[in-house]
Amino acid sequence: MHRAQLLLTTILAAGLLNAQTAEPKTAEQTFKNIIQLKGTPADQLVPAMTFISASLGVECTFCHVEGKMDLDDKQTKKTAREMMAMTAALNKNSFGGRREVTCYSCHHGSEHPAGTPPVLESDMPAHAEAAKPAASEGPNAAEILEKYVSALGGEDAIKKFSSRVEKGVIVVGGSDTPIELFMKAPNKRISVTHMPKSESYTAFDGTSGWLGSTGRPPRTMSPAESEAAGLDAEFYLALRLPQIFQQLRTGRPESINGIECQTLIGTRPGRPPVRLYFEAKSGLLLRQVRYGETPLGRNPTQIDYADYRAVDGVKVPFRWTLSRTNGRFTIQIAEVKNNVPVEDEKFAKPDSEVK
Repeated sequence: MHRAQLLLTTILAAGLLNAQTAEPKTAEQTFKNIIQLKGTPADQLVPAMTFISASLGVECTFCHVEGKMDLDDKQTKKTAREMMAMTAALNKNSFGGRREVTCYSCHHGSEHPAGTPPVLESDMPAHAEAAKPAASEGPNAAEILEKYVSALGGEDAIKKFSSRVEKGVIVVGGSDTPIELFMKAPNKRISVTHMPKSESYTAFDGTSGWLGSTGRPPRTMSPAESEAAGLDAEFYLALRLPQIFQQLRTGRPESINGIECQTLIGTRPGRPPVRLYFEAKSGLLLRQVRYGETPLGRNPTQIDYADYRAVDGVKVPFRWTLSRTNGRFTIQIAEVKNNVPVEDEKFAKPDSEVK
């Protein structure tokens, strides 16, 4: 079974797709046989397992007995607990409690960490790269944002619209499924995936996010999930970035698929940074990278935006690809309509199962 499917099985078995209670539960209150991660919020346990899986390049069954995740029959599970204790102690004793060392620090996607440096594969020593010319001073954060807004059509054009409806397909594993997205200013958004026998919903109601599907009780998103969904729901994102982030600073210029980009790093107190990549030539946003905190390390989410087209004078990405450590999907839009009436009730979480 694929890693993502096993993780989903774990969630379903624990009942986490039911509506959350007002008092969040810990991992040991929800799952069986929790040892090393006692006290961890229940909704952070599966992301932590995802982090381990990606760091070692393994499936869930590397440590767990399939279908009986609580069993300790495998030595690899016991070793994983020892490694978690080791990195926690190392960070506490050597880095003042900061999480500087994680599973990935040593494993880099391999079951066994490399203990020997590689041999040279060319006559040029690894440290003897040709000196690069000093980069000329690039635009500052305000100039990058100004160019982004202008590339989209300008502030006045952006503010002409307060709602948007998009139709297209979501592509997962080569299969296309119809999808609709409804967006409303300032920050409401819901996507409806029309599967053959049911519909799946991902929504942000302006305050918090929720997930649901036909015949199943909706679930309120965890705080981390909700924060990410809220960022996606920002209708006037280009105009709102200085308000969303306490600080926006420029990073090093980088290249995405051969396209030179200017970068901005957005920071907020107590939250991981968000990196934004803007095409140097056009000014359009090409990539966003954000991170979800887990007890063991940060799980990245990367969104690549492409196929920008002008709709009523404002450019909109008609394709974006969301990539995580355990999967990815692409949404390709075919139709966009602006200022379509959308009632606020469209985004509200249902009281019971979604029908």
